[in-house]
Amino acid sequence: MFVDKAKIYVKGGDGGDGLVAFRREKYVPEGGPAGGDGGKGGDVIFRVDEGLRTLMDFRYQRHFKAQRGEKGRNKSQHGANAENMIVRVPPGTVVIDDDSQEVLADLTRHGQQVVVARGGRGGRGNIRFATPNNPAPELAEHGEEGEERWVVLELKVMADVGLVGFPSVGKSTLLSVVSAAKPKIGAYHFTTITPNLGVVEVGDGRSFVMADLPGLIEGAHEGVGLGHEFLRHVERTRLIVHVVDMAGSEGRDPFEDWQKINDELRQYNADLEKRPQIVAANKMDMPEAAEHLTKFREEVTKVRGDLEILPISSLTRQGIQELLYRVSDLLEQIPEAPAIEEVTELAERKIYKLDKTEDEGFTIRRENETFVVESVKIERMMKRMQLNSHDAILKLARTLRHMGVDDELRKRGAKDGTPVRIGDFEFEFVEGSSYYY
Repeated sequence: MFVDKAKIYVKGGDGGDGLVAFRREKYVPEGGPAGGDGGKGGDVIFRVDEGLRTLMDFRYQRHFKAQRGEKGRNKSQHGANAENMIVRVPPGTVVIDDDSQEVLADLTRHGQQVVVARGGRGGRGNIRFATPNNPAPELAEHGEEGEERWVVLELKVMADVGLVGFPSVGKSTLLSVVSAAKPKIGAYHFTTITPNLGVVEVGDGRSFVMADLPGLIEGAHEGVGLGHEFLRHVERTRLIVHVVDMAGSEGRDPFEDWQKINDELRQYNADLEKRPQIVAANKMDMPEAAEHLTKFREEVTKVRGDLEILPISSLTRQGIQELLYRVSDLLEQIPEAPAIEEVTELAERKIYKLDKTEDEGFTIRRENETFVVESVKIERMMKRMQLNSHDAILKLARTLRHMGVDDELRKRGAKDGTPVRIGDFEFEFVEGSSYYY
């Protein structure tokens, strides 16, 4: 089954916690701090594998979580960093952030990779907090949480030539004739519902990749039918072969069909209008096809005189070899898509540096008897600190006092025993004390 779109959840590994430990050696009765830092959490990395052609695997696994870093060790040893999680994706995969709709990466080459969720940093052990005033701190940090996000993967097939046209004009038959591909062929509309790829051997040593793209209908650029699902595959192709039913089956007008498909391409992406194009006038073995071709050439010349129109018949193979030679010649003249620079850093979350006054600031509001303190700096600090030791509470209290939180609480009527909540933690204010309980 060909799957070209998937939505998945990715999460970088959390950092390992720092450790509170002390030296325990013979003849050293009061050893200093020896708690090491935690290891870094693993990154989630998307890497292109040219052996893949579909996003099928992501239908069965939608959550990807990297491992967390190892906790810090005693004797001042750091915890080990976690292994990165490598997720293989096919060439042509576009990675989009589901929340912001920002394109994080466009992965086209084998081995190309991008970090989509970074692992958190490891927490610091108590060896990092030793000072002359407190040479043996019982203080350490939790590891930082890894980044997490929902991303949408969209696959755009990688092909030199894309076959476009209305349903049942003979695109699949043409691909089956010129390559070893075996697309589903039927005498009804929308026989092809997913792209089919085939390698075309021209016969003179040249070759190219051709894609049979599902038939388009009016309104496709607005998503009518499966418009967007089909149109995005056209964006990758270097040359468009527009297959037109010159027999006028079902009472259709070849020129109107050609105009409508080009309008859909232009309205979906204006760049597609400039993409080199050849018209393959198909079904020339049918009655009245020659008459329709003459009229078609006259009408197209008025609109776009430089457009090449090659009569063919996929059934009798009339004009097929001439079409392949001409496509090969044009591909040699069309430059390859420029190499995309490495995007390993592209998906890194943007960090907006807060204004210092905003970072240092705080607000206090009241909920019944409880004072609620809100502050970016304090909440970030409390999330990292292991608040299960006397030293950690003292550090928090000093921070609150230096920021002026104590004075503001007193002005607002806080007294002994008044509950104070910061984030998920709740304390009791103690008047005249240097910290909270």
